[in-house]
Amino acid sequence: MHPAHSIIIFTVTSGLGFGLLAFLGLGQPAVTGWSAFWYFALAYGLSVGGLVSSTFHLGNPQRAWRAFSQWRSSWLSREGVLAVATLAIMGIYAFCAVFMGQTLTVLGIIGAILALCTVFATSMIYAQMKTVPRWNHWSTPVLFMVLAVAGGALLTAHVLLAVILLAVAGFLQMFSWTRGDTALAQSGSDIGTATGLGVRGMVRAFEPPHTGNNYLLKEMVHKVGRKHAQKLRMLAFILMVLVPVLLLLIPGGWVIVALAFLVHLVGTLTQRWLFFAEAEHVVGLYYGKR
Repeated sequence: MHPAHSIIIFTVTSGLGFGLLAFLGLGQPAVTGWSAFWYFALAYGLSVGGLVSSTFHLGNPQRAWRAFSQWRSSWLSREGVLAVATLAIMGIYAFCAVFMGQTLTVLGIIGAILALCTVFATSMIYAQMKTVPRWNHWSTPVLFMVLAVAGGALLTAHVLLAVILLAVAGFLQMFSWTRGDTALAQSGSDIGTATGLGVRGMVRAFEPPHTGNNYLLKEMVHKVGRKHAQKLRMLAFILMVLVPVLLLLIPGGWVIVALAFLVHLVGTLTQRWLFFAEAEHVVGLYYGKR
């Protein structure tokens, strides 16, 4: 699929923001006053900024509110509802922590659970798509969740937990890439199933369905050269996992943790670009692009 910048920013920053909100809701760290203000400012900046950036990918951003009405069947709608609920509840929690010097434990736990549910809903937007076999797997939501919590651990300087979670994320990412490379072939989809003519025998494309471009080709069909993809995978793994872990093993306080987070952020953005760019939507078979 075509990796739109707005969706990359949305999935990365909102995951980090809600991951940080989950830690704050659990009282990790248990901050009040101005310290709490800056923590929550960062968390809301990341989560709300990510959600706002996602609207730029909509054909009619002014109609984004309509997405909330389909929560019974749409993971996108569920994500929106959960995000608003999380931000509202954590907003009350933050107000009490900043201006009253009190942390409402029960409210914080509820907010933390909702924050993680929001990240899960975001991941399921992609994981439930049977038309993208690479995504349609349990590893997609698990990796989204682990990266969100790892980001929260980095932002709250839980060094040991961050190292463990980053290592787990690295293992999951390698597994996801390896499995994903054969997912389309193993799905049983081909040009015969795409056109519905497979029951008549071997199908091959004689001419493209049409000569001009369209929305499907623009959004759903994107090819990345194998050598180019391998280099980007290596870069993403090094920046997202390896370098941050090595940095966290060096004593140095907040400076080292902040540097590890920035490197991790760049690596995660690279990984998320690949996540979309390497998605082999089965519609590409219909157009003879796979």
